[in-house]
Amino acid sequence: MSMFSMSFFFLAPFLSIIRAFLNIQIFFSPFQWCLLMASIATFYLKKCSKKIYLVDFVCYKPSPKTMCSKDFFIEKSKCGGHFKDESIDFQKKITDRSGFGDKTYVPESLMVVPPRICTMEAMKETESVIFGAVDELLLKTKMKVEDIDILITNCSIFNPSPSLSAMVVNHYKLKDRVLCYNLSGMGCSAGLIAIDLAKQLLQVHQNSYALVVSTENINSGWYLGNNRSMLVSNCLFRVGGAAILLSNISSDSHRSKYCLKHTVCTHIGSQDSCYNSILLREDETNKITGISLSKDLMSSAGFALKENITTLGKHVLPLLEQLKFASSFVVKKFFNKNMKIYTPDFKLCFEHFCIHTGGKAVQDEMQKVLGLSDWQIEPSRMTLYRYGNTSSSSVWYVLAYCEAKGRIREGDRIWQLAFGSGFKCNTVVWYALRNVDPIEEINPWSDEVHEFPIDVSI
Repeated sequence: MSMFSMSFFFLAPFLSIIRAFLNIQIFFSPFQWCLLMASIATFYLKKCSKKIYLVDFVCYKPSPKTMCSKDFFIEKSKCGGHFKDESIDFQKKITDRSGFGDKTYVPESLMVVPPRICTMEAMKETESVIFGAVDELLLKTKMKVEDIDILITNCSIFNPSPSLSAMVVNHYKLKDRVLCYNLSGMGCSAGLIAIDLAKQLLQVHQNSYALVVSTENINSGWYLGNNRSMLVSNCLFRVGGAAILLSNISSDSHRSKYCLKHTVCTHIGSQDSCYNSILLREDETNKITGISLSKDLMSSAGFALKENITTLGKHVLPLLEQLKFASSFVVKKFFNKNMKIYTPDFKLCFEHFCIHTGGKAVQDEMQKVLGLSDWQIEPSRMTLYRYGNTSSSSVWYVLAYCEAKGRIREGDRIWQLAFGSGFKCNTVVWYALRNVDPIEEINPWSDEVHEFPIDVSI
């Protein structure tokens, strides 16, 4: 079939609608004709938009020799000689309240005294995570590297030259026509931004595979000073990474786990307090660099979440929930300033909630705001306990927990939600195409999921 014939075939419904309007000789003004054409074009484009499939994903599980208990972390911090006694006490206080267990992972370079903070060690850490995750994904999906058409990597802190995406191209000898992108400085929400970017690319590149790799580098972000706002990141971030394979090939639907339904990206960086709530900067000595977390962080997250779910709600909420929200908004704006705006019940829209493991305080607030049950927040809490905050890859460890527990059934809807510097709140919604059998599934939880959940309320 020629290109002209194919174009006519797809445009035929569109032309038929126009012909019908002309035949009944309804008079339209030029403005009305423009509105009509725009509406028809919008409808046509939506009908023609490609389905994006998540073929499979892998979460990296580090070597047991890099496992770091809370006591071991404090002991190494003491022995390093960089921190004052009050800074050690502060870090112990943070770790005790972090929601962590004693089996999170740190790089080998930080387990020695003194810690080896350098580009070479940072590269070793990143290579082990990225190559480990991608190798397992290629094996799991039986993909050939020459079939990868789009590559997106994201890492907020560590940005070498050549880029991490170039490192992947070089290591796996990807084809020279691969579309290659590297996202940096976007914090813990970058993994979902990468999914959104992949979606945009897959909408315009037919019959393509996209490989998304999300990680963070602990070595590069390690702080060796005594500023409390910068010490928090040492206590929270741990080693982790994920590799995700996406496809827009219709024949992949039978082997894929999920279909992408929605992505919503919210950026409130126009407000100074939000923009500065997470900042990479030098401390008061002007010599030591670290990630500073401000007191505006939680309020920024709350504002970003509100904006994000307002947009998301239009796509997923039942009409009654939308009306409740809209009516409460109108009443507050025009009649009663003290009235609290109704929070929609997103439990009506989703079976599973994969919330970023930013910390225990973040999880507590998310459970409260969204009205989640202990069962619904459990995957996020257990991920924080077992793996810590793995930044942009954390939502994938949460989803892996749901799979390992046998929770994912055909038709289930999954909401991934993450926050990041800038300040950003990003959402991805998936639809399960099949049951995920935990017996057949191999992921970082498989050999120990029977130990969970555990009580982390203390």
